[in-house]
Amino acid sequence: MTEQEIRKIVREVLEQGQTMDAPPPILVEASARHVHLTAEAVEKLFGKGAKLTQKRPLSQPGEFLSDQRVKLVTAKGEIANVAVLGPERQAVQVELSLTDARVLGIKAPVNLSGDLSGAGDVYLVGEKGCLEAKGSVIAAKNHIHMTPEDARLYGVTQGQRVRVRVDSSRPVTFEDVTVRVSPKFSLAMHIDFDEANACGLTPDAKGTLLPWKGGE
Repeated sequence: MTEQEIRKIVREVLEQGQTMDAPPPILVEASARHVHLTAEAVEKLFGKGAKLTQKRPLSQPGEFLSDQRVKLVTAKGEIANVAVLGPERQAVQVELSLTDARVLGIKAPVNLSGDLSGAGDVYLVGEKGCLEAKGSVIAAKNHIHMTPEDARLYGVTQGQRVRVRVDSSRPVTFEDVTVRVSPKFSLAMHIDFDEANACGLTPDAKGTLLPWKGGE
């Protein structure tokens, strides 16, 4: 079932005031290691006046994979050719899997994107310069992007915690998945590569939303 087919079901159910015994499955996407940069960081790494240029759009509206790449460097290791996502943000954020963090010797907290509390440090190296990105490294907590319309269908709210069973070649149920709601979003669950490998994720894999039993 494609995202377009899922959205069609959502619209029909809401328009007709119907209820569903089981809402449709949710697209599950793997998010590779990547970096978000401020406008100032882009200039520091790629030269004065530099802007992020779009290579291809991502599933979330307005977001894109840029043509730019950076190298991550610490005293214990380095990872080259790391994707930079656009558009520019208000803070530098480096999203790694826990495996990546161990390679670099970084203690990265598992936080929702945008939460840099306790975040680790790393050096970013671009074509024109280097930047010490203190308090920037996290392992992104798995989450589901939903529009308000999607949230009504699935009976959830912003910040709610749920479980999601990924129906793949190696089925895994992820606990404590956070729901993020915005009219700017497109329905999808995001997990990192460690989680994707654990469940044998394929491009057409879907997840079934289940109630959270871990309390508030």
